[in-house]
Amino acid sequence: MLRRPDGTFDRYLAEYLDKRVPPNARPVEGVSSFDHVIDQSVGLEVRIYRAAAAAAAGNGGEAGAEGAAAVTLPILEFLTGAPAAEPFPVIIFLHGGSFAHSSPSTTIYDNLCRRFVKLSKGVVMSVNYRRAPDHRYPCAYDDGWTALQWVLSQPCLRSGEDAQAHVFLSGDSSGGNVAVHAADEGVNICGNILLNAMFGGNERTESERRLDGKYFVTLQDRDWYWKAYLPEDADRDHPACNPFGPNGRRLRDLPFTKSLIIVSGLDLTCDQQLAYAEALREDGHHVKVVHCEKATVGFYLLPNTDHYHEVMEEIADFLQDCLF
Repeated sequence: MLRRPDGTFDRYLAEYLDKRVPPNARPVEGVSSFDHVIDQSVGLEVRIYRAAAAAAAGNGGEAGAEGAAAVTLPILEFLTGAPAAEPFPVIIFLHGGSFAHSSPSTTIYDNLCRRFVKLSKGVVMSVNYRRAPDHRYPCAYDDGWTALQWVLSQPCLRSGEDAQAHVFLSGDSSGGNVAVHAADEGVNICGNILLNAMFGGNERTESERRLDGKYFVTLQDRDWYWKAYLPEDADRDHPACNPFGPNGRRLRDLPFTKSLIIVSGLDLTCDQQLAYAEALREDGHHVKVVHCEKATVGFYLLPNTDHYHEVMEEIADFLQDCLF
């Protein structure tokens, strides 16, 4: 119903069907959030998540009936704050949705970002990037780059003895990977976390043929989304779809950041994800792959499997190891 044969997308119906949640200035389960426009020229908005600190409630500093009250700094006070003495991570998250669906306020992605705050004890910024087919490549990646530059410019997001932003990039499914651009520009990134990264190519892989139409995703779906996102004259060997393909580039001489790559064995693009990880290794870069062979695409969005808890532990360890 959403994907029309002429390549257009029913945005009104998609927005109606998308289950969303508003930001919460008052902490819920220890995390607060607010929406903030960082680029007026394109209306680029982000949702920023912060962990609440325990503060005594009641008279005389005594806790009330429910014990310590969870609080966060007022938004303006936070945004105008100075660098923190203790280092903390800043995770820039680009949501999934095949470049066409969803937003930071989509419930499943809002929940995932809250989980990241609890894992990292830091700040998460989810980017409401422009979506296809209204905004084709490279709009989503450009918005991710803008978000990174904004983070680097904010004193309130700097920390540690070096008073710098300790940035991690993370993307789910189609969530943009701006790590290569950062390396090209000499921007230091602590780590890159890819969750079921959506790659493709003109040549079909074994997993695509074997899993087509099974476990929620079809090749016909994927092909439509790539056609809607890539430049009109491009095919699936475009570097945004097939980064190490015939039109891509190798990263041997690039100071590319460490990567944690989460792969679902029942995701039809899993062969491309594993090949991407192997290509990074061949180019001399640090890569850890967590291959959950019996997991379906997007399993990390719902805390109802052993795979979910395994991956959250891996992400927490990766954040800790790469922060220091």
